Amino acid sequence: MAGQENKPQTQEELSALLKVRREKLENLQNEGKDPFVITKYNVSIHSQDIKDQFDSLEGQEVTIAGRMMFKRVMGKASFCNIQDLKGNIQSYVARDDIGEESYKDFKKYDIGDILGIKGFVFKTKTGEISVHAKEVLLLSKSLQVLPEKHHGLTDTDIRYRQRYVDLIMNTDVKETFIKRSKVISSIRRYLDEDGFMEVETPMLVSNAGGAAARPFNTHFNALDEDLHLRISLELYLKRLIVGGLEKVYEIGRVFRNEGLDTRHNPEFTLMELYQAYTDYHGMMDLTEKLYRHVAKEVTGSEILTYGEHTIDLSKPFERITMLDAVKKYSGVDFNEIHSTEEAKKAADEHHVEYEERHVKGDILNLFFEEFVEEHLIQPVFIMDHPVEISPLTKRKPDNPDYVERFEFFINGWEMANAYSELNDPVDQRARFEAQEKEFAAGNEEANHTDEDFLNALSIGMPPTGGIGFGIDRMVMIMTNSPAIRDVLLFPTMKTLGKENQ
Repeated sequence: MAGQENKPQTQEELSALLKVRREKLENLQNEGKDPFVITKYNVSIHSQDIKDQFDSLEGQEVTIAGRMMFKRVMGKASFCNIQDLKGNIQSYVARDDIGEESYKDFKKYDIGDILGIKGFVFKTKTGEISVHAKEVLLLSKSLQVLPEKHHGLTDTDIRYRQRYVDLIMNTDVKETFIKRSKVISSIRRYLDEDGFMEVETPMLVSNAGGAAARPFNTHFNALDEDLHLRISLELYLKRLIVGGLEKVYEIGRVFRNEGLDTRHNPEFTLMELYQAYTDYHGMMDLTEKLYRHVAKEVTGSEILTYGEHTIDLSKPFERITMLDAVKKYSGVDFNEIHSTEEAKKAADEHHVEYEERHVKGDILNLFFEEFVEEHLIQPVFIMDHPVEISPLTKRKPDNPDYVERFEFFINGWEMANAYSELNDPVDQRARFEAQEKEFAAGNEEANHTDEDFLNALSIGMPPTGGIGFGIDRMVMIMTNSPAIRDVLLFPTMKTLGKENQ
């Protein structure tokens, strides 16, 4: 006799199954066995720990708890499978061991119910490590029907909307999010041990600066003032460098009012850090060491597999200027292009689309996006960006048309963005003014002048290196996940019922 329900084929069959489950709950409650009045259960060990420690635990009493994912009733004895945080384990349940009334109740339990089981560890005749139950307690009654175990939960829309079911049915999904937590913990440990101080900065801001992105807007009733959700952590963290906190970082959510695709979600996790008395070369060194450290801690190796590619973090990361990368992959040498008109002519010849407002530096970046990014599979730092696209970055002393900035790429994706931070308040004001003109010309992602930040720079900020890491993309690489939604527990989705509107 199988204790698992047959998969409902129609809405009527599903409704009938749900009705039966509610009736079972009512009967338990009428008998004084309401599982929802139970407030705690003392779990002594998890499933995988029992398997790992079998030699020392054999014959010992343990207490486990989890969701029943399988049940096979065979007269006076049954088997069930309990799934908990660390995996699953079989339990042998016999009438003579748990008592006739308890066994009668057990036979009525459904797949998805949460059980507590006390018993001793043993190995079956077939060699499977199991728990021989002495007590079985229903801790929570499942009133819904889980997807059929054999086929799992494969509909991506349902998986993302009902992540709780996804975590139950797909063990690899649970492992991805356990690794995500380990990635963030590993980053924190590395930075804390390196003398960085973790801080928190505002999410609601009057001026959403520090990145090229459109913000989400809201209104604060108490002050009758329009505010924005932050798009970056940068400007507040650099204020702290001014204040004398020499090494600071923050890991937190930022919000950008932009599109959805496999690498973008409107709210995502960013880690930014700032270190006084260093530059973008120092940030490159830190990035190499941090990535290797996290990969080794989380995956056990500095060699990662992502899709069809093998990503080697063990070798020194390549460092190449944007100018040289564009020349390498497009054949166009922007050192020989001296004006915006010449840049636009080159763009026309190479079918690179641009806007009328774009100048030479913008077009160099468009060439980079068009011809270079897809080739950057192995870890590489793209250095020395044009000043026009880097409003918060220190100029190169020997070539002021370019700045001391790099973007870090793996698998053709930008993984981090770093600067030798601009600390000249006069130059910074001029950059803000240029950004205001950009906004007026139609660039909705341009920065706005932040007078308080300029005041902070006027007090004096030491030479500083800063970097922002996209945590979600880092987790994608570490877990071989194809889409950002696969590493976000609750990705942004259109409200149910409005998908086709």
